[in-house]
Amino acid sequence: MSANTPETADAPEAVVDRIAALFTGEGGAEYLGEAVTQAQHMLQAAALAERDGAAPTLVAAALLHDVGHFTGAVHGRDLMAGRDNRHSHQGADWLAGWFGPEVTEPVRMHVAAKRYLCAVEPGYFAKLSAASVYTLSVQGGPMSAEEVAAFEADPHSADAVRLRRWDEAAKEADADDPGFEHYRELLASLVRPDFSHPDSGRLDSSRLDSSRPGD
Repeated sequence: MSANTPETADAPEAVVDRIAALFTGEGGAEYLGEAVTQAQHMLQAAALAERDGAAPTLVAAALLHDVGHFTGAVHGRDLMAGRDNRHSHQGADWLAGWFGPEVTEPVRMHVAAKRYLCAVEPGYFAKLSAASVYTLSVQGGPMSAEEVAAFEADPHSADAVRLRRWDEAAKEADADDPGFEHYRELLASLVRPDFSHPDSGRLDSSRLDSSRPGD
């Protein structure tokens, strides 16, 4: 019997093990020109969410928001080379086999939230790191008025904005935040009891949802 089936008693733990492997594997790589690794960045974002009293689902979203950089058909390195890897969508689609929309949709929308904040909040652009300014240009730049209205109408937009603020702040090389094991129980508790992941490997980019704002 596969470890990734609902019939397996320890299925949630098996899911968390699979996610943990990303943090100890590809997550150890440099984070797109920032002073931290991919894993450090996501762990810092989760720690900031936890300190702000975010709901467990949003803490999980903060922890997992960038998994799309290394679970998709297009890698994070492609983003820095000028090709949008749509990591927000890739990550959300990968996670949706295990977690509900309260986790996956802020992940899906966190790039859109950067574009949104740059359009509606004076001074936000100035807070972006050099790497984030570059990726903003690849990802579509600040939103148009029509895109802003569509973003604000989404029920998960407020959580996506909170996640985005933690995302921008989670780039401190000397931060001393909890490691992945701190979040193991939280993640396991959020795995859907009826989960059935559609893919045992990397996602095919042709299956990604392109209908949402914030590519």
